[in-house]
Amino acid sequence: MSSAAKILVVEDDAHVATVLEARLASFGHDVCDIARSGPAAVRGAVEHRPDLVLMDILLEGDMNGVEAAELIHNQVDVPVVFITCLSDHSMLDRAVKANAYGYILKPYDNAELRYTIEIALVKYQAAKERENLIGQLEKALTEVKRLSGLLPICASCKKIRDENNRWQPIEHYIHTHSEADFSHGICPECAQTLYPDFYPPRSVK
Repeated sequence: MSSAAKILVVEDDAHVATVLEARLASFGHDVCDIARSGPAAVRGAVEHRPDLVLMDILLEGDMNGVEAAELIHNQVDVPVVFITCLSDHSMLDRAVKANAYGYILKPYDNAELRYTIEIALVKYQAAKERENLIGQLEKALTEVKRLSGLLPICASCKKIRDENNRWQPIEHYIHTHSEADFSHGICPECAQTLYPDFYPPRSVK
């Protein structure tokens, strides 16, 4: 079960909205606002940045709940659960495209309401984690690609020419273009050349 969520209720019937608010409170959730029209729902979502919107499809005024959800989706990344007495499949199909994470048909009971909200919150969290993972993988792939292809390197000092036509030590270039780092030492061949008194040539058997 998910933790307490901040929920925006969109319902034009004052009595239904009051009952719904009490039910949500009994589940441990916080109703941050109650909107009675589509424009009010959009304003409330932008202002309060809720964790979830419970949206009635039939609202007072010219804007229905699906249209309000579409406008909310363009401004705020928040899951929407529709509550409706409609069984119109074309309307429900449109609701799915409006960032819907579920819908409840009236009349509904407490268990259905509660678990629909819980499932929507879990699905939304999983979607965000998946997006973050994809972003990390794309970044890692970009870093790998940055070191692909031909690297212009000096045959003498081993510096690398970067994309700005500047010559950099190979350690600096690789460090800034990848996650690799360096620890310095001396190989046996160089040690014998630089410090022959300390590293005498090995006898060949």
